[in-house]
Amino acid sequence: MASENKRDTRRIISRVLNIIIVIFAIIGTYIMLNHRGNGEGLTSSGAENLKYFTVLSNEFCALTAFIWLIFDLSGKELPPVFKLMSASAVGLTFFIVAAFLAPMYPALNLYENANLWFHLILPLTGIVEFILLKTKKKIPFKYTVLSGLPALVYGAFYLANVLINGIGKWPDTNDWYGFLNWGYPVGIVIFAAIVLMDFGMAVLLRGLNILINRGAQNDT
Repeated sequence: MASENKRDTRRIISRVLNIIIVIFAIIGTYIMLNHRGNGEGLTSSGAENLKYFTVLSNEFCALTAFIWLIFDLSGKELPPVFKLMSASAVGLTFFIVAAFLAPMYPALNLYENANLWFHLILPLTGIVEFILLKTKKKIPFKYTVLSGLPALVYGAFYLANVLINGIGKWPDTNDWYGFLNWGYPVGIVIFAAIVLMDFGMAVLLRGLNILINRGAQNDT
């Protein structure tokens, strides 16, 4: 009975967190679509912001949360690979902004307006939700490899766009992250590192999820 109550509690927590993720994404998206950037740094206007991985990862996380809720309320379970992919994507967003983009662009406040939701609040919520996620089946290690796909696909389109349309000049550059400032070889290395970081984030989150679930089982 105690173990069933704990499972129900975990399920309720997951539902609440997924609802919160969807709400946070709606708030962030609304602010983003109605905010005008000044053309400096990583500041685009409205729907133009959808070119950024940081934004796309949050929208993907929210979409996954919404679909998870539909499955859950119908008594089914969304394959956990999608949860791991979305959590590692927003986890990567949180890490990249905090460790690289914020130091690279110190004059910008990357935690204001919609960025507050997409760079901090929603990513942290998505990370916590996955760590606490209780699934019917174990999450295999191969899912961590698949979790690198969002960064890989994004990087491929990013480089393809630059190769087809050219880098351009600021503020109309196609290299909006500035990863190709040191040339294509360095840019490709940076993108490869980002894919590996996405994979590493997935490994970390999977490990924490297993640890939490193992601890919950030991308490029953």
